[in-house]
Amino acid sequence: MSIQFIVTGAAGFIGSNLVSALNARGHDRILLVDALGSDERWRNLVGLRYAGYMGREEFREAVRKRTAPIPRTLFHLGACSSTTEKNADFLIDNNTRTTRELCEWSLANGVRFVYASSAATYGDGAQGYSDADSVTPALKPLNMYGYSKQMFDEWALKGGLLSKIAGLKYFNVYGPREAHKGDMRSVVNKAWHQIRETGEVQLFKSHHPKYKDGEQLRDFVYVRDAVAATLFFHDHPEKSGLFNCGTGKARTWNDLVRAVFSAMKKPVKIRYIDVPELLREKYQYYTQADITKLRDAGFRNPFTELEAGVLDYVAGYLEQR
Repeated sequence: MSIQFIVTGAAGFIGSNLVSALNARGHDRILLVDALGSDERWRNLVGLRYAGYMGREEFREAVRKRTAPIPRTLFHLGACSSTTEKNADFLIDNNTRTTRELCEWSLANGVRFVYASSAATYGDGAQGYSDADSVTPALKPLNMYGYSKQMFDEWALKGGLLSKIAGLKYFNVYGPREAHKGDMRSVVNKAWHQIRETGEVQLFKSHHPKYKDGEQLRDFVYVRDAVAATLFFHDHPEKSGLFNCGTGKARTWNDLVRAVFSAMKKPVKIRYIDVPELLREKYQYYTQADITKLRDAGFRNPFTELEAGVLDYVAGYLEQR
């Protein structure tokens, strides 16, 4: 059986939702690639239809030996996404060098290459949130994870490859299949657990005079919308470049948490706690995707409003477990 798609990070959050969306389209000739480790991400594979599975290093070796199957599209979503990971050598190898290898292999074999970048490349937002190529080299990520993504983006830009491949800078994605992410889970997921256990949610206080407690802003995007944007660049291989994947509408943490309380039909109770000293210099007070470039590329799907997305996630998934 020939392989139509390869998805790296297939047992992860966005990756498993992408495989589910491909299944919904009637596709099952999919090779899944991941490093399952010892956490619970394997549960995300249950119920999915696919042709085969390979470990991350096994697949990487097959690519090097030119024995890997040749698909129509390689969705490269596999990465270490921990913003607190300190091992820079590991992040460069896992997030940057591997992406380069898979990109070069895809281009050499006529495979469409769609990959995950990150909004973490924007750092504190001092350069704004434009995904224009002229802005990319000036970005200054605040953590090594963001820098490992930025390194690939700059390499692809300098090499003229962004006219042949598509990258997505995912903003604050939330939704089903994220439980294995531990502390990297969305605040929607964390809030749901806190409300069940204590009846309240803890949010960070603001240490910036411009923002009140809980009024810090983020661009929250429902995972099904992130998947739809990702699939758009498979459907339209003539559209290439580096694109923001967010709603283009920033909302507050208070808005997010109130939506969770509402979905659970519980009274709102928020307690504000200090941002740890170690995180204060790296804390973002505002993110909002500029999605002009994404819209100009032809992606017209409406993004789910925050309250509707949270309700769908909480009532339709978390409360059903």
